[in-house]
Amino acid sequence: MTRTGDTDLTAQSTSEAHAEAAATAGVQGLLFDDDLRPMPEDVGFRGPTACAAAGITYRQLDYWARTGLVSPSVRPATGSGTQRLYGFRDVLLLKVIKRLLDAGISLQQIRTAIAHLSKRGIDDLTQITLMSDGASVYMCTSPDEVIDLLAGGQGVFGIALGGVWREVEGSLSELPTERADGHGDDDHHANDELAARRRARMTG
Repeated sequence: MTRTGDTDLTAQSTSEAHAEAAATAGVQGLLFDDDLRPMPEDVGFRGPTACAAAGITYRQLDYWARTGLVSPSVRPATGSGTQRLYGFRDVLLLKVIKRLLDAGISLQQIRTAIAHLSKRGIDDLTQITLMSDGASVYMCTSPDEVIDLLAGGQGVFGIALGGVWREVEGSLSELPTERADGHGDDDHHANDELAARRRARMTG
């Protein structure tokens, strides 16, 4: 378990506290059972689409891009008339930032947390739960770490990135995509793939 200020934490707790924390983590969906796959790296989403999926304003999106919090990874703006394209991972991070802001976490703490998340591979992200006590953000990479944090009393709320992934996936399945070469995704392949994943989870 790592606090995003680079401080390691070890929570001491009783077995009863662990049992209660495990039940809480299960109810809140904070444990790790996700089997998720990324989209093709050459498929992206324009700014308004990324905003719609993440639940943020275009002003926020633009500010975060200009300040380096989340930059469009598929295609950056390179001049007048150039459309930025955000990848699936970018939209996922935007959604996480929105959740943290809504929970009252400071932008400074969020920048530190996002910097840590940005260094991880896409597969690693689905196995992370972000926990916060309202002041610091902690990255938990195993169920035991979530339980330790809850049992120690530090975790006020948690964000399972696998769950956020599914939410973003569902939102983007209904929105237009574009390829990095500037062509629209006319055959809707990426959208169809997202929609198929969503249907499979709902029926399976």
